[in-house]
Parts: sequence; structure tokens; C-alpha cells
Amino acid sequence: MKTLFHSFPAVLKAGLVAVGVLAAGACAYNETLGRNQLLFVSQGQMAELASSAWTDLKKQEPVTNDPKYVSRVNRVAPKIIQAAGENPADWEVQVFKSDQINAFALPGGKIGIYTGILDLMENDSQIAAVMGHEVAHVKFNHSGERYSQTAAAQTALSAGGALAGDSQVGSAAIQALGLGAQYGVLLPFSRKHELEADKFGLRYMNRAGYDMNEAVRFWEKMAASKNGAPPEFMSTHPSDATRIAQLKREIQLIRSGS
Repeated sequence: MKTLFHSFPAVLKAGLVAVGVLAAGACAYNETLGRNQLLFVSQGQMAELASSAWTDLKKQEPVTNDPKYVSRVNRVAPKIIQAAGENPADWEVQVFKSDQINAFALPGGKIGIYTGILDLMENDSQIAAVMGHEVAHVKFNHSGERYSQTAAAQTALSAGGALAGDSQVGSAAIQALGLGAQYGVLLPFSRKHELEADKFGLRYMNRAGYDMNEAVRFWEKMAASKNGAPPEFMSTHPSDATRIAQLKREIQLIRSGS
């Protein structure tokens, strides 16, 4: 009987084999996360890649020194970073003046947070929830993992393309592999990263003495402010319902000592 792999066109098999060869030498088990991570690059390498992007971003995006925002962030961020086992002196946190309801993290200990999202935050615990989330992304090298997943997907597409030529069958196979990479690997892993960042961000804010319930309240507020979102399987982020449900479960686990 043919296996699923043997039923694939040759172009798809070539791509999958190429990914397998790459992944075999790059998977490492992360005990804290409880899973393997595909990493072709180290934390240090990712920090080097992100350094120039961070410098450019600070030139392109308006930065604010308004104490209304900066004092709040500076009060919370060091506590969260320390709770994650990191040295606050090694991190840089910048507040950008923008209505964007967003925050982000870059490898090398860089965190950006926008005044738009700070305007929604009612207290320090809600800032701590987002800060904890961003610190977790950096600590677990999620950027490096995403970089590696993308590289693996591109390798598969390149290997498949070499065999596909100009045939219509080859073209269709490439499109199928591309969609498979996007919806079957890259986006779900991104959602996994988001949920991991939520999970460990809660632990950091709890260690720092903040109220974990405020993380739930903040995401409920975020959910109420949206006009709609794509289906979860087509999104790089988990649905608000998924995220809130996990936060509630994790809070119970933390309080029970699990």
C-alpha cells in the first residue's frame, strides 16, 4: 500500500526531503518549553541581525520621552526582565509615539511599545502582561525559530522548483507546497509562539508581584475593541477566545503550584 509520502508528486517529495535534511541537524529540545525547537541560528546571531533594524526603527519612528508613558514603562519593565532571569541593564525598552495598538520584541533584548497600546492600559499589571509576553519571545528565541522555519520552507520551495521546470503540474505542486508551508507550518508555529509568550509572560508578572487577572482583563478589552479578525487558522495570532481561555487556565495552574 502506498504511503501518503509516496503518493506526492516528485516535486513535493524533493522539497520535503530538503527540509528533513536541514531539520535533522538543527532541532534541539528546550526543556522549559517541553518541545523541540528548529534553530539554524543562535540568540547572538539573531541579535546581530536585529541590531541594525532596531537602530533604523528608532530613526524612522517618532520616539517619546513623555513621562506620562515613559515613567510607567520604566517602572514595570525592569521588574519583568529580572523576573525572567535576565539583567535589565542588558535590555533596551523604547516608547514610540504612535496610535498603533501594538508592542514588539527584537532579539538582543529590544522591546518597543507604542503609546496607543499604553493608552488602553489601566494599570501597571496590564503593562506587565504585555512586557512579560515580549520578554518571553526574546528569551525563547522565537524570532530565531521563525527565521529557521522560513528558511526551511524556502529551501523546500527551491528544491521543488529545481525539479518542476515550467510544467503546469510542477507549477501546481509548487503552489500547493507554498500554501502547505504557510498554513500548515509557519502560521501555526507563530500561534504557538504567541501562546507560549502568554504562558511564560504570566509567570514573569506573577514573580514580579503583579496581578495576573489583569492580563485577562486587558485581552478582553482588546477583543472588545476589534471589529473582526481572520479565522484563526489563517492568522499569525491565536484568536482572542483561545488566548483568554489559555490565560485563565494558566492562572489556575500557577496558583495551584503546577
